[in-house]
Amino acid sequence: MSVNISKIRREQLLQKIEEIRLHLLKNAPNPQLEDYLLELASEIKNRKFGLVFEKHREKIDDLMLTHLPVLTEDKKLTIENGGQWNFLIEGDNLPALQLLTKTHKGKVSVILIDPPYNRGENDFLYDDNYIDKNDNFRHSKWLSFMEKRLLVSKELLEPSGVIFIHIDENEFAPLKLLCDEIFGETNFIGAFIWKSRSGKGGTNAKIANEHEYIYCYAKDINNVSIKPVIKIGNARKEQLRQWGQEVLREDRPYMFYPILYNKKKKLIRTIPQEEFINIYDKSNNSFNDDYLLQLKKKYEEDGWVFILPIRKEGYGRWRVGRETIIELIQNGMISIEIDKNQYKVYRLYPEGNVTKSAIGSLIEGKGTASNGTKELKEIFEEKVFDTTKPIETEKFLIDLILYNKPNSIVLDFFAGSGTSGIATMSLNKADNGNRRFILVTNNENNICRNVTYERLKRVIEKENYQASLKYYRVDFINTEGKVYYEYANELLKHIRELVQLENGVDLNSNEEFAIVLTDGEMDKFVENLPKRSKPCRKLYVGHDVLPDPERERELMRNGIEIVRIPDYYYSERRG
Repeated sequence: MSVNISKIRREQLLQKIEEIRLHLLKNAPNPQLEDYLLELASEIKNRKFGLVFEKHREKIDDLMLTHLPVLTEDKKLTIENGGQWNFLIEGDNLPALQLLTKTHKGKVSVILIDPPYNRGENDFLYDDNYIDKNDNFRHSKWLSFMEKRLLVSKELLEPSGVIFIHIDENEFAPLKLLCDEIFGETNFIGAFIWKSRSGKGGTNAKIANEHEYIYCYAKDINNVSIKPVIKIGNARKEQLRQWGQEVLREDRPYMFYPILYNKKKKLIRTIPQEEFINIYDKSNNSFNDDYLLQLKKKYEEDGWVFILPIRKEGYGRWRVGRETIIELIQNGMISIEIDKNQYKVYRLYPEGNVTKSAIGSLIEGKGTASNGTKELKEIFEEKVFDTTKPIETEKFLIDLILYNKPNSIVLDFFAGSGTSGIATMSLNKADNGNRRFILVTNNENNICRNVTYERLKRVIEKENYQASLKYYRVDFINTEGKVYYEYANELLKHIRELVQLENGVDLNSNEEFAIVLTDGEMDKFVENLPKRSKPCRKLYVGHDVLPDPERERELMRNGIEIVRIPDYYYSERRG
């Protein structure tokens, strides 16, 4: 029996702390020191024993202690071209993600991100400085950075949601441990190996790297449906005896039973249930071979060939269970042939048979990094971005989860050049879907405005995608030393953005949702109800608006849900 040394050490430390605490309590009571000791004990109890790294605060963490993030729309950059409304958010992705918890908690179907790989080559910007290879806290800073964002992203995923994370060998192992802690090891779907280079690449003199990795985690793996590989085949036959792995009867006991064949009458069958249950005893995990010999003698005396899945090393097993073999026999999909005086059982597959199998872990032929660079250069006619993922790779990943979800939401909070958004639009065009995307990226070197937005704009025009776009920026309201109602009116100036984001609409052209911020606007809204071309489903009402009983009854008669703002989005700030 193994001994948990860490647990024993932990308990010893806690015992020593308790002895010190009791000594103080008896001889020199000091509430402050007692609190210190309790804090130490709590830290020891909660210490992680797995992935352990130094926690780091970012400047954005300190900023959000005194400032509240809000969204501001840049209406000049609106793109209206039919289809669904999509959103591009410029700003630090941590406050952007926190804002998304107000509008999209439990609503996102796929999160697809390509975070900095932390190669120490000016690829990871942390607190306005690039992290180089000589930084002793290089890995812990990256893990702190990622942990905060992945924790929020988990909140955004719907119950059947999935997150894909691009990564290379630099943080491959730490990221796996981090994701196991955040999403749960049991929700690990797999790690794709993406052949990211068409030739040998990298500067490693020992091994030339030709691939990267893509982690895939579920919010709850039991709810996830992944697009299978479907093959329509020619007529063929396949030996029914198991080959490859788990070939022995001990591996799958209930797939061991005799198949009976009457040569004269050309009949195939198997034994009845009452005989089948006596072959294997689950309680002691054993096979009754004496009983098996009795059955063999009985059926051979009656003119049946008694066929078992026998291997050189002993008894094997069939590839299907007893109930399935009965169904296959009834449908004429089992044949028996004699080969070298041995009876062999085959499963028949007719012309046009459809088989489904799990997707393989190797992604090849779906574009490489050089394809991504070429796609970007085709749009801008010059190099505007160092690296970008190819559209086909991202489209392939999105389609794996959303192949049967045409009305879902895709989020990328390391949006870069916007490939995830273009992949979503391309998939929509291919299957007439209505998926929406939300992209978040910082504006380092004007990337968001000059690259991400401009690329989306040009691709929508070039491909004539039925898709529209709103451009938001993350701004901040100073709340230091203020109570909620001192800045609530300031929040109301940014509520329109949240309402549009939550519902995926443009309030100028959508009548299902409306905002009223004054009593006068409420009066006008109610008066115009009969004139609306479409009924209003939800009315967002400013906190100072007090509709009289008659107005409230009118809203109720029209089935309009009333939502109080800004409280609806900022209830946690009310105290």
